[in-house]
Amino acid sequence: MQTEILDLVVRGHALDPATGLSGPRDIGIRNGLIDAIEPTLDGVPRREFLDATGSYVSPGFIDIHAHIYAGVTSWGLHPDPPCLSAGVTTVVDAGSAGWPMLQGFRWYVHDRSRVRALCFLHISGIGLVNAWVGECEDIRHLHPQTVGENAAENRDLVVGIKVRQGRGQVGVHGVEPLRRAREAAEIAGLPLMCHIAEGVALREVLELLRPGDIVTHCFQGKGAEGENLVDAGGRLLPEVLEARTRGVVMDVGHGGGSFRWEVAEAALEHGFLPDVISSDLHAYNHHGPLFDFSACLTKFLYLGLPLEQVIQCATSAPASAIGRTELGTIKVGNPADLAIFRMVEEPIVLWDTHYQRREWDRRLHVDASVRAGVVYRTGELVRESEEEITRRCRLRGPAALAGSWKAGLPRNGT
Repeated sequence: MQTEILDLVVRGHALDPATGLSGPRDIGIRNGLIDAIEPTLDGVPRREFLDATGSYVSPGFIDIHAHIYAGVTSWGLHPDPPCLSAGVTTVVDAGSAGWPMLQGFRWYVHDRSRVRALCFLHISGIGLVNAWVGECEDIRHLHPQTVGENAAENRDLVVGIKVRQGRGQVGVHGVEPLRRAREAAEIAGLPLMCHIAEGVALREVLELLRPGDIVTHCFQGKGAEGENLVDAGGRLLPEVLEARTRGVVMDVGHGGGSFRWEVAEAALEHGFLPDVISSDLHAYNHHGPLFDFSACLTKFLYLGLPLEQVIQCATSAPASAIGRTELGTIKVGNPADLAIFRMVEEPIVLWDTHYQRREWDRRLHVDASVRAGVVYRTGELVRESEEEITRRCRLRGPAALAGSWKAGLPRNGT
């Protein structure tokens, strides 16, 4: 029988797809770790009690694609409010930092954030400083040995190598940036995450990926034939199926321009589900079309995925993809990271990134997050306003609207 004082007890409907746990439970937390999981912990001394009866209590969500190097890159957001208010207790920055900026990411993001903040290290030494200039257009920035050794020396922080493989990022260099990213990943002994986009044939990208490497923006929906998972008739490309068979991980990476309803619907019609759901949260989608991670999860519930499948794609699956299997599940001794949420029946408009909308009558609403045993209530977390982000991150002059999703909305918003 538990006799030591618990710091916190959370009561609710525990939902952990990794262990099959589903039902009413009390979860006891001590020293930032899960200390007990019982039908009831009534009678056990505790300092704090969070009654989430009527809500789900899942492992804290893990978002493996976001941009949180605020004040250093044009993409970056301060991570705590948008992550913790959406149930995200672990967030992975997807390549904002190049190797010269890695220790700055440690000092100013990882060490100071309440959310667990990790990163993919970009193959380009300049990282993602400027959203309007391709980071791999000048191939001199890509030095595999330096990137690989830096990643290997910072394994507590770095979970893999990042490369973006669209024409706008690589210019005339084709898949040479990917080859160099793979070399760096092999030096580090880590996976790589590859952003797919228009201008580079998907077949050429997939051929270079290894088991455990990650395709992000899998439902992106831009570019010519052969640059998406499906062809013009909505059929999955053979090379996509072969890549999944080899163990390549398919990640959503919703973003501000990388999720198209028709591509996702066609893939799901063929039984091709994402392995991981991530947001690609950044300065240019936080106020639409993404909004936050919980809205992204709602879109896949709308598409017909069962709740347990969606939660797995947001917990144990991303934990496995980044090699952090102590996360993403509710077990005694694991970090006390939890998401507390409800399915709320209310009308919602769900946008993709191509100005297509779907309407639904329910959404996943996060009430609170628990990170290392500390409760963060959604209503108490203040996000940056659209005006604040615009002043800090938007290009000035006539080209400014190029990065604005709202600028392309129809006048009546429909």
